[in-house]
Amino acid sequence: MKHFACVLALGFAVCAIANAFEVDESEIETPDDALKALVAGNDRFVSGKPMHQDFRRQIEKTADRQAPYATVLSCLDSRVPPEIIFDQGIGDLFVGRVAGNVEDIHMLGSFEFAKVVKGTKVLVVMGHTSCGAVGGACENVKLGSLTHLLAEIRPAVELIEARHPDEDVCAVPHLDEIAEENVKRTVRDIREKSQAIAELEEEGALKVIGAMYDISTGRVRFIEL
Repeated sequence: MKHFACVLALGFAVCAIANAFEVDESEIETPDDALKALVAGNDRFVSGKPMHQDFRRQIEKTADRQAPYATVLSCLDSRVPPEIIFDQGIGDLFVGRVAGNVEDIHMLGSFEFAKVVKGTKVLVVMGHTSCGAVGGACENVKLGSLTHLLAEIRPAVELIEARHPDEDVCAVPHLDEIAEENVKRTVRDIREKSQAIAELEEEGALKVIGAMYDISTGRVRFIEL
C-alpha cells in the first residue's frame, strides 16, 4: 500500500512537471495578461527555474498554425535572446531583432501583421545595458550601412548630452541612460508611424511598452510610457 502511495505521489509530480512544459496561452486573454506572462517568465529565468520546455511537442502543436501572444523588438546583441530571458517556447513570441532595437517600415509592417493578422496582445521594445550600438552612436561611428542605423539612435544621444552638459555621456551610467531614452523614442515612433497600432492600443486591444534588460543580472525592467 505504501508503494502504491509513492507511485501516486510520483504521478502527481510528473503531472506537475508536464504542465510546466509550456505557457498556457488559453489563459492569456488581455494585454495585461500577456505582460504578466512575460514578467513571470523573466522571474523564472532569473531564479534559475525555467520551464522544462517540450520543444518536440511545441513543434507538432504549431506545425499548422501559430498564435504568439507577445511581440518583442530587441537588439541584435547575442546576450539578449528574448525567448530565453522570458522563458518562452516555440510559438509564444514574435521576435524582431536589429542593432539598437530601432524600428523601420519593415519592422512596423511586421508588428502590424503580428497584431492585426495573428492577434498578439503586447508589443515590447527592449533595450539593454552596455549596448554596443548605443555606444557606436555615441561615438558617432561611421561604417558603411551601419552609419545609417546609428543615425537613428543619435537623437537619444543628443538628448542626454543636453541633459548632462560637460559630462562624458559615452560612459556608464549615461550610456545606459541613452539606451533607455532610445527605447522610449522607438515606442513613440511606433505609435506615430503606425496608425493601426496606435488605434488598437487606444482601444485596449494592444499594449505597447518599453523595457530594459540588464545583462549583468538577467532582469527585465518594464517602462510604461
